[in-house]
Amino acid sequence: MQALDEEHLGVDAQFGGVDQRKIFALAKEVLPRVGYKERAHLMNPMVPGLAGGKMSASDPDSKIDLLDTPEVVKKKIKKAFAPPKEVEGNGMMSFVEYVLLPAGALQGEGQKFVVERREGEPLVYTNIEKMHEDYKADILTPQLLKSGVTAALLALLEPVQAAFQASQEWQDIERKAYPPPPEKKKKEKKKDLGKRHTDAKKVEAQPDGSVHGHGQQQVSVSTGAEEAMKQLELEKKAVES
Repeated sequence: MQALDEEHLGVDAQFGGVDQRKIFALAKEVLPRVGYKERAHLMNPMVPGLAGGKMSASDPDSKIDLLDTPEVVKKKIKKAFAPPKEVEGNGMMSFVEYVLLPAGALQGEGQKFVVERREGEPLVYTNIEKMHEDYKADILTPQLLKSGVTAALLALLEPVQAAFQASQEWQDIERKAYPPPPEKKKKEKKKDLGKRHTDAKKVEAQPDGSVHGHGQQQVSVSTGAEEAMKQLELEKKAVES
């Protein structure tokens, strides 16, 4: 189905992570056989998620969405996994390597990542190797790294989000692609009337005044006015004697 998407969406290329290479190979080999044109396929390395481990669409805290507000971006990066002096599996470091440095190059500024410091000159990096070196030496601390990533990312997202807010078409597409989840209706809680109430429903009165069923001991039914009068007479005689 994913391979056929290329034809039915009318695209010229498909982009995905290296984990999609088998799908891309299938499309490249099979689609021309059924009369469809061959498309280009672009792949990027698998980037660790912000929370550590694999980035996942089902885990909002593992990734940054293009439409995340500045408050959400700051919150996600603040919670991001960035152990001191460790570069392997460090989501923040990978984000700089695969997103921020290449984005700077595309903007014509060259690969450059700047980290402002309260004391001292800013740390300026033009390659990931120097960043790794400083991070392992604790010159670039997790706090400084997160601060730099936050500033660079917000600057990168600002024009994208401004264009989105100015386009009703984009907003309609986003709403159709990601509709809000339906509101859950609150279930009314049934009142617990207790065991006696339940048992009483299971008791059946018989024509002779007796009762049958579960809970019959909790129900007292007279067997008739005549027996009631006899009982009163017996009690009266017992008192007089």
